[in-house]
Amino acid sequence: MISAGIAGLGWWGQNLVNSVAGSQTLRFTAANTRTRQTAEAFCREKNLRWTDDFDGLLRDPAIQAVVLATPHSQHADQVLRAAAAGKHVFVEKPFALTLAEADRMLEAADKAGIVLAIGFNRRFHPSMQRLRNDVRSGGLGTVVTISAEQTALHGLDLTPEAWRAQPEEAPGGAMTAIGVHLMDGMIDLMGPVVSVFAHVTRRAATFADDTTDVVLTFANGARGHIFCSTVATPNYRMAVYGTEGFVEILGHPMEIYRRISSLPGQSRTPSPPEVSETKGFNMLTAELEAFANSIATGTRFPTPLSEIRHGVAVFEAILRSAASGQAEKVA
Repeated sequence: MISAGIAGLGWWGQNLVNSVAGSQTLRFTAANTRTRQTAEAFCREKNLRWTDDFDGLLRDPAIQAVVLATPHSQHADQVLRAAAAGKHVFVEKPFALTLAEADRMLEAADKAGIVLAIGFNRRFHPSMQRLRNDVRSGGLGTVVTISAEQTALHGLDLTPEAWRAQPEEAPGGAMTAIGVHLMDGMIDLMGPVVSVFAHVTRRAATFADDTTDVVLTFANGARGHIFCSTVATPNYRMAVYGTEGFVEILGHPMEIYRRISSLPGQSRTPSPPEVSETKGFNMLTAELEAFANSIATGTRFPTPLSEIRHGVAVFEAILRSAASGQAEKVA
């Protein structure tokens, strides 16, 4: 059993704690927040020791790992401090806001010999694993394009003081909140991105840009399209079009897997859709238990850090493109 502390107990931090209630591999024993008032009731309910001292959390010899559900701009500093203390680290997405920050974090983790994990939980869903196998095995033929959409409504409720409404914390419209999930899924399925063309707008939110479109060109020659918004009716879709088949994953829980195959013959008519469902899978539990298992076995976290670093480079290119109004190469 891995004993962990969590920094940040907003709604997402609380989701992470709740996801491993009853887990046999990881348990949270302590929490770090800036103010006690906002966390006291939850800490009492979950039997968490509260502290406002992050370094004190790191000095606790009973804690083997820390989970960071903190504002994006704090990730780099906190990872460096945790690595120096010899604590394994799980970082919520986005991993970093700049490639320079990402490189410092990766170097510190490597030097300390700790497990470094990033919270792209959708990689762990059986639907995504099945799609990954379909793409990599050639089951869809030559992939022509990939399209991904994710929407939510929390942008309508942001206040001027909310950290997620600050452009330095959440640049790129909906990218840091949800778009990076789509970007990471595309890198997982399609490989490196060589260029992007992005557009960011404020459609309905009062205090922050809320909608982002990105066209991506992959090193393998395929194209991709990301649409994400924090002010649109919640939905999720990941779709891959190939010469031999089409697959889409539907809905925020990613339960529905829909496939259409290209039937042989002169007209290449499509087959009737094959639809399957995976109900009740908890992606947060899966990623945190994978983190704990990596610590226990001394192995790397399943998500390759090289792909995480590339994702930060793609994110930087998206911001440059949104500012320039032109396509930008990925570093």
